[in-house]
Amino acid sequence: MSKPRILLVEDDEKLGRQVLGHLRSAGYDADWIRDGSAALATDPTPYALLILDLMLPKTHGLDVLKHVRESSDVPVLVLSAQNETHVKVRALQLGGDDYLTKPFWPEELIARVQARMRRPNAVRDNRIVVGGVELDLEGRRLVVDGREVELTRVEFDLLSLLARRRGAAIQRGWIAERVLDPEREGTERTLDVHVSRLRKKLGAYSGLVATVWGVGYRFDEEFAP
Repeated sequence: MSKPRILLVEDDEKLGRQVLGHLRSAGYDADWIRDGSAALATDPTPYALLILDLMLPKTHGLDVLKHVRESSDVPVLVLSAQNETHVKVRALQLGGDDYLTKPFWPEELIARVQARMRRPNAVRDNRIVVGGVELDLEGRRLVVDGREVELTRVEFDLLSLLARRRGAAIQRGWIAERVLDPEREGTERTLDVHVSRLRKKLGAYSGLVATVWGVGYRFDEEFAP
């Protein structure tokens, strides 16, 4: 069985070696990139997780994050010495899934990596199952408590996009660009209408689609009844 691959983007040589060692000791296959330009040129698709520093040479980490989100939904754990609230919010708005402030304990980093890596494991045979909700990604079917629920194309794309990155706060604009027809309905306000209709169809499980104020939406399994 192959080990999950993690990409570390960190310019600090000492910290990079330490993080790489901890990741490999925890059973992960980790690669290390030391600047933002190299990160922009790297395909994130083969990786199960990206650990990204913000203060990088050549290209800032937020620009790398924005670039990654334009082509991939790989989870991103941001590592940064910047602890200002506006920086954290901006990282989440651009598609970051978690934010860990330097300095940090190695045990906390590994715990967060493990927590993030467990979430994609909910996808089995192109199905996502949370409580009484079963989402068939290939068949494009939603079953709630044993009853099939009919969704529109936008509703299904919206739910599957959130569910694939369960637990992550995803920016409204990023969602709208990927699930709405830009010529007919490409506005964030329209997206909110689709979210409202989707929640009604989820019934008792409407809390799975949680609002993250100032950012967008999150698939939050803790709200499942």
